[in-house]
Amino acid sequence: MKKKEARLYDLIDSQDPQEILKEILYIVSLLKADSTAEHIRSVYADIILLFNGEYPGYRASNTKYHNLEHTIMVTLATARLIHGCVMGGFRFDSQSIMLGIIAGLYHDSGLIQTKHDQQGTGAKYTIGHEKRSVEFMKKNLAQKNFSKTQMKDCEHLIKCTNLSIDVRKIPFCSKELETVGKIVGSADLLGQMADRRYLEKLVLLFKEFQEAGIPDFDSEEQLLEKTEGFYKNVARKRLEQDLDNVSAYMRYHFKHRWGIDRDLYAESVKSTLKYLKSILSDGKKGKLFYEKYLKRGVSPAP
Repeated sequence: MKKKEARLYDLIDSQDPQEILKEILYIVSLLKADSTAEHIRSVYADIILLFNGEYPGYRASNTKYHNLEHTIMVTLATARLIHGCVMGGFRFDSQSIMLGIIAGLYHDSGLIQTKHDQQGTGAKYTIGHEKRSVEFMKKNLAQKNFSKTQMKDCEHLIKCTNLSIDVRKIPFCSKELETVGKIVGSADLLGQMADRRYLEKLVLLFKEFQEAGIPDFDSEEQLLEKTEGFYKNVARKRLEQDLDNVSAYMRYHFKHRWGIDRDLYAESVKSTLKYLKSILSDGKKGKLFYEKYLKRGVSPAP
């Protein structure tokens, strides 16, 4: 692989959970936080069980957009950005690093239905799912003998992924945890928008929005057509202002981990939006038109 030509998804197989875990733990070792590795490994294993329907009391994940791949890629983005920030001059203790990574793992667990909940899919919990994620996190971490303080800190980090919450109003216990929260919130946005199949997956996201009763989108096509506006008016604003532009430190990760002095997440997002703009500028609209240009396969929506 030539470094000048490397793209984000050339580095790690996003569909291989064990390869992702291996990379996360390698980053943890670079951060000299190896003492937390077993805790991270344990939570990671439970999250895989949860999404696969093998965790006691819960159904398998049935949201096609917010699925296991999304969760582990957000978690990887979190680990990468923590590393980038450290390489850029920030300091985090081992516990803060661990809590940031496991917050990424738990952040969408609230979209999983319990066994007795047989109506619809987990998408119906989209609005406010962060609260359910926190509930599962506390239940799971209690079994691992985490303290109430650790759970409260993790709760604050998960809240940073909720676009409707003002991060400035979250009562972090320290400035360090506040920065980690901004990293987790940034990683959630980067993990989805830098996905090489992001545009194809928006069709699946529309199905989730429909079930959740989220307004403003009448069709998959309309969601695609509003994506550039979402990035400019919501995602970029949150990344640069609300989350203090910590995402800019991602470049340090790729420079020190891979010898690539570029921000591959920013490049991937830019490439996706450029391609989307080229489609929209064609002037033709409609489902068949978009399907012609969006051919990278994803699992069909139910």
